[in-house]
Amino acid sequence: MSDAMSDPRGPSHRAPDKRNRLAHSTSPYLLQHAGNPVDWWPWCEEALALAQEQDKPILLSIGYSACHWCHVMAHESFEDPAAAEVMNRLFVNIKVDREERPDLDKIYQTAHQLLARRPGGWPLTVFLTPEDQRPFFAGTYFPREPRHGLPAFTGLLTSIEQAYREQGDEIRQQNHSLMQALASLEPSAADSVPDTAPLEGARRQLAGSFDAAHGGFGQAPKFPHPGNLELLLRHWSATVSDAGDDGGDCEGDAKALHMARFTLERMVRGGMNDQLGGGFYRYSVDDLWMIPHFEKMLYDNGPLLALCCDAFSATGEPVFRDAAAATADWAIREMQGPEGGFYSSLDADSEGEEGRFYVWDRAEVEAILEPAEWNLFAPVFGLDRQPNFEGHWHLHQYRTPEAVAADAGLDPRESGELLASARVKLLTARARRVHPDRDDKVLTSWNALMIKGMARAARTLERPDLLDSAERALASIHEQLWRDSRLLAAYKDGRGHLNAYLDDYALLLDALLELLQVRWRRADLDWAMALADVLLDRFFDPDQGGFHFTADDHEALISRPKPLGDESMPSGNGVAAHALQRLGHLLGNHRYLDAAAATLRFAAEPLRRVPYAHATLLMALDEHHQPTELMIIRAAEPELADWRAVAQQGYRPRRLVFAIPANELELPGALAGMAGDGPRAYRCRGTHCDSPIRDLDALRAACA
Repeated sequence: MSDAMSDPRGPSHRAPDKRNRLAHSTSPYLLQHAGNPVDWWPWCEEALALAQEQDKPILLSIGYSACHWCHVMAHESFEDPAAAEVMNRLFVNIKVDREERPDLDKIYQTAHQLLARRPGGWPLTVFLTPEDQRPFFAGTYFPREPRHGLPAFTGLLTSIEQAYREQGDEIRQQNHSLMQALASLEPSAADSVPDTAPLEGARRQLAGSFDAAHGGFGQAPKFPHPGNLELLLRHWSATVSDAGDDGGDCEGDAKALHMARFTLERMVRGGMNDQLGGGFYRYSVDDLWMIPHFEKMLYDNGPLLALCCDAFSATGEPVFRDAAAATADWAIREMQGPEGGFYSSLDADSEGEEGRFYVWDRAEVEAILEPAEWNLFAPVFGLDRQPNFEGHWHLHQYRTPEAVAADAGLDPRESGELLASARVKLLTARARRVHPDRDDKVLTSWNALMIKGMARAARTLERPDLLDSAERALASIHEQLWRDSRLLAAYKDGRGHLNAYLDDYALLLDALLELLQVRWRRADLDWAMALADVLLDRFFDPDQGGFHFTADDHEALISRPKPLGDESMPSGNGVAAHALQRLGHLLGNHRYLDAAAATLRFAAEPLRRVPYAHATLLMALDEHHQPTELMIIRAAEPELADWRAVAQQGYRPRRLVFAIPANELELPGALAGMAGDGPRAYRCRGTHCDSPIRDLDALRAACA
């Protein structure tokens, strides 16, 4: 990667008079390519029309600003005048930010998998026929010179264009088969919602791939998969409750708890977690969770923040509380903009090298720390061992601070103070380095994930500042990305644009339900209902069930998928079903409940076949069969806060607590009848509610 790429304005900052059409974009990724000699277009009607008019195939390149190999390919090929000459002569070249256009990315990643018969990735390089934008060849990164079994990029370009000219019939036949294959990927809806067998199936599949030595599932590269860990925690909690109800062993499924707890602890203590500044990296390149791919993505950290809070609630172990606090502090310090929205990502690279900002020389650390700090810090983080990253040290907890302190004869308070002071000194020194680039666009769906995480952390850690952070982000989304009762997907430099996707609506609805449990605000409930109505009116398939990724008035593309599986983001269909189910029970709204059930019927076949890949949908399936316990509290302050705190104690993933001020009138749906004189709590499951609880001790007993 060139030094110029470390500037978010890209290499074009050197020669503003030679900027291409991407210079008008708000995407930091597209702006990185605005100075390329390639005649780039953004995805737009004009570019598609030009390709058809000139009968040139389209070279579609999809990536994102924090993508290491995207930078490599840009430096090797897109900044090279010779490669650009071939691209400009033979193709209409379109550059897409996959974070702004996940609709295009989902379609062409799936096409890549069908064409290449292997998973895709970024950069994604796809060649399309000009008349219909159907892909006829796809790959990912291609080098400047042939290596690793990959052809040279410019040679590939010539071959692809020649094939387009000479093998038109074969390409059309292949495209026809591809479109049939894309259509066949959508399952047929079942007659009924699946039973609970997929939940047990996911538990078995996860246990079968569990790495008992290091945590996680399968082998490197290891991704965090917070949905699977949450599913295991929920499963354990349900078995504890069931055992208690039956008068049996109250430990429940201890193996499920161990898989979730051990995996998350290994991530928290390992190099996947920034041991100085907080925040999780993208994934681990080894089995030990030691060396990460160093980019930090907002969409990873929001769910991992919530998961750390859940793990602390479930186990009481301070390591999870501390990780949650550090992640939340990092997000506020480095990722939350002055307008309230959270930025998207931090690059893996700085000064042309991956990880350079984060790794250390041993002598540098020893010079910064006092001897007492060094003597504790070094054995904890492996500075007394051989370097673990290209001749340098990336901080990874080889030993627990407690074990090292015990060997040194230090009490926990003293060792904690020494480690804390060492971290502050090293973080201060690190801050003087050249920072990785930050993608400062604000994405609705990714912000929703962090808003939910911050709300969960505010409640679990009892930190009002985290609630303030969540509310500022929510206000930013409402002000900048909510227009005419519809969401927009992205915001940057005062400009909100792009029609929102399924994930935007579903995840924001889910985040609002989380925030409402921290503090009640009627406007947020109204917004949640508005989002739910758009989901049903614009995204839902009333014939087969399930939600399309794009709205019914979205730009027409070659496919309109209804994605079901969890990927780097939780499944939009899963989140929609889960949140609509909860909102439907809260309000007694059967339209929401029916849509959730129809989505589970649509997903029945993949849920039965590969349950572990559909954790978010499985959580919705779980609550379909065992509806959430709703606790609606009506009281005036200060009783309202006291009652809410009692109802929210412990880890109760199937319990929702809404503390509504007694003077809140004209509530919608089933909430309208939940009022009365004096503090009281209404406990409901599904369509059944118990007699109101009027005494705090009785509430404490009911919630135990």
